[in-house]
Amino acid sequence: MRAVLKWLGTALLFLLVALSFAPTLVPPFLDRIYYRGPVSDHYDGQRFFNPGAREAPRLDPRRFLNRWAKGERAAWPDSVPVRPSVPPRRVVGADMQVTWIGHATVLVQTQGLNILTDPIWSERASPFSFVGPSRVRQPGVRFEDLPRINLVLVSHNHYDHMDLPTLKRLWERDRPLIVTSLGNDSILRGAGVESVTRDWGGRVPVRPARRLADGSLEGPMEVIVERNHHWGSRWGSDRNRALWSAFTIVTPGGNIFFAGDTGWGDGAWVREAAAHGPFRLAILPIGAYLPREVMQNSHVGPAEALRIFEILAPTRALAMHWGTFQLSFEPIDDPPRSLAALARAQGLAPDRFTATEVGRTFSVPEL
Repeated sequence: MRAVLKWLGTALLFLLVALSFAPTLVPPFLDRIYYRGPVSDHYDGQRFFNPGAREAPRLDPRRFLNRWAKGERAAWPDSVPVRPSVPPRRVVGADMQVTWIGHATVLVQTQGLNILTDPIWSERASPFSFVGPSRVRQPGVRFEDLPRINLVLVSHNHYDHMDLPTLKRLWERDRPLIVTSLGNDSILRGAGVESVTRDWGGRVPVRPARRLADGSLEGPMEVIVERNHHWGSRWGSDRNRALWSAFTIVTPGGNIFFAGDTGWGDGAWVREAAAHGPFRLAILPIGAYLPREVMQNSHVGPAEALRIFEILAPTRALAMHWGTFQLSFEPIDDPPRSLAALARAQGLAPDRFTATEVGRTFSVPEL
């Protein structure tokens, strides 16, 4: 017994020593260099940053957890019933059909292409399968029911947006063109997934101009990697080693804007993107915005999403980034309720900026 107690005491001592050194040893160990390149107005040679807006100070996590312990975090249900849909295999010509699959994952079908944004089918948005934010809503389309995907947009490297298990499945099944921003290709390549990266303002051809059977000329399709206001990290100490972005998809039938994950920042990025319109569809986040002093530098709320909508002036907008993973304090259905109330107060038609249930498909009118 004495030997066992001695062994336990020694093990406890080593554990305490390890924990005491963890703040010093673990962060450098978890740091990664994803990108090397020239200094720019948003890259200092080591890390990326948001230009034109002062970064909000990092909140002491103890204050965040203290507010959680006081019950300020709204209780979400364990699950919300979902009726998955089966999208068409292909939508040709100028027709455009859109399905919100959940969180920031949206399927857009037009011009014969199937486009997927920030795909995540995993049960948790986490590096671990046993801890981290878990799904409240299941995907609105089962992975097995997805049509062949041609184009995937990955906005940044947070786990709820860059889900490597899903991206690996898509790559092995369909070999889509995957477009992301600087540095994220290093992470994807480590999972056996190839991608194309660009800095803000960079363009990636999707399809050249082509002559149709009736003799008319159809314009080219391309992706523009757009500036937005966010940050990136996989392990904490690798913060901002890879770039974050939004995207414009230029199509002959009208352009599509996907905001990715973003705060308002200085707002200049919205006006920069608006120059690439007119937009037929905008996919904008509205959730994970409370408490505001924590989330304002990372996530827009419904009011700011409406400001983005007004500047971009799309024919239709879809609200996303709400009601799937509980990442913040607001009630589960507060983002769409707030959006609807604000839109009514501004006299906006109900179908201009909609928050649908997952799995529901709608058509976008032509410009």
